[in-house]
Amino acid sequence: MKIFYKEKKPGGERNFYFCGIKIFSYVNKYRQVWAKRFAGLTDEEARYCLGKQFKAKLGYPLNWDNPQTFNEKLQWLKLYYHNPLITKCADKVEVREYIKEKIGEKYLIPCLGVWDNPDDIDFDKLPDRFVLKVNWGSGQNIIVRDKSQLNIEEAREKLRNWMKPESNHYFAYLEWCYKDIKPKIIAEKYMDFGEDLLDYKIMCYNGIPKNLFVCSERKTSLKVTFFDLNWKRLPFIRKYPASEKKLEKPVFLDKMLEISQILAKAFPFVRVDFFCMKDRLYVGELTFFPGAGYEDFQPSEWDKKLGDLLILPKEKA
Repeated sequence: MKIFYKEKKPGGERNFYFCGIKIFSYVNKYRQVWAKRFAGLTDEEARYCLGKQFKAKLGYPLNWDNPQTFNEKLQWLKLYYHNPLITKCADKVEVREYIKEKIGEKYLIPCLGVWDNPDDIDFDKLPDRFVLKVNWGSGQNIIVRDKSQLNIEEAREKLRNWMKPESNHYFAYLEWCYKDIKPKIIAEKYMDFGEDLLDYKIMCYNGIPKNLFVCSERKTSLKVTFFDLNWKRLPFIRKYPASEKKLEKPVFLDKMLEISQILAKAFPFVRVDFFCMKDRLYVGELTFFPGAGYEDFQPSEWDKKLGDLLILPKEKA
C-alpha cells in the first residue's frame, strides 16, 4: 500500500490519503465552475472564469466595472454584447451571405459545397485541389493540393471530431458567438497565393478602420507586423514577433479599408481579414475576439492605447 497518495476526481476535486485514510480534500473552484460550461454558466460564473483566465494569461486583473485596455474590452463584449448578427458573421458559411449582400460575391473565395455530415461529401465531384473547413472552427482546415494523395476516411474522421459539440470554439474561452452555430462543412476552391502567403487584417473600432497587421513567414516562424493606415510601422508586438523584412504597402490597401468600413459598420469591434492574389482581393473572414482577448502587448501600454480606440456600447445586448 502507498503510504501517501492523491486522487483526482472530476470537477477539480483532489483527495489526499495517508495509509488509506483520507486526510485532506481540496476543490479547485475554478475547475469546478469551468466544468459546468457545457451545461451552461450564469453571467456571474462566466465572469468569474473569464477573470481567472485573463489574470493567468495577461498578468493583471480584469476590471469589469471600468474596462480600459483592448483585451479587457474584448472580455466585456464576450459577456455583455450578444448581437445575433455577430453569430451569423462568425459562421464561415453564413458570413458569405453577409459579405455578398454588403460588397458583392466577387470578394468571396468560390464555394464548392456545404454539408451537415462528412459522410455526405462526394469526393469524386470535387476538383483535384480544394480546402475543407468546419464553419465554427479556427485553424481547422484540410488543404488538399492533390486529391489522389488524400486519405478520404482520415479526412472524414477529422471532420467528425471537429464537428463534435465539445469542439465548439465557445467552450475554449467563452467566445459566445460560436455557441449557437450549427456545425457544417464547407469546401472552397484552392487558391494559390504563392510561397509566402501574406494576409492583411484590418482592425475596426466602432465601424472605423484604425490600424492593421500583416501575417507573414508562416512556413518558418509566424511574424505579425502592425501598421497604421498610412503604412507606418507601429512600435509594438502582440504575442508574435514582427517581421524584420521590409513589407511593401499592398496595392489594394485603400480598397481593403473601404470594404472594411462597410463590413464593420454594425459592430463595436471586428477584424476584417483579406488575401490578395495578383489583381484580385478576397475577404477571408470576420473575427470578433482576436486571440480570445488574451494576447499580451509589448510594450504593455499599447494594450491601453488600442483600448482607447474602442468605445463600448452604453447598453448591454
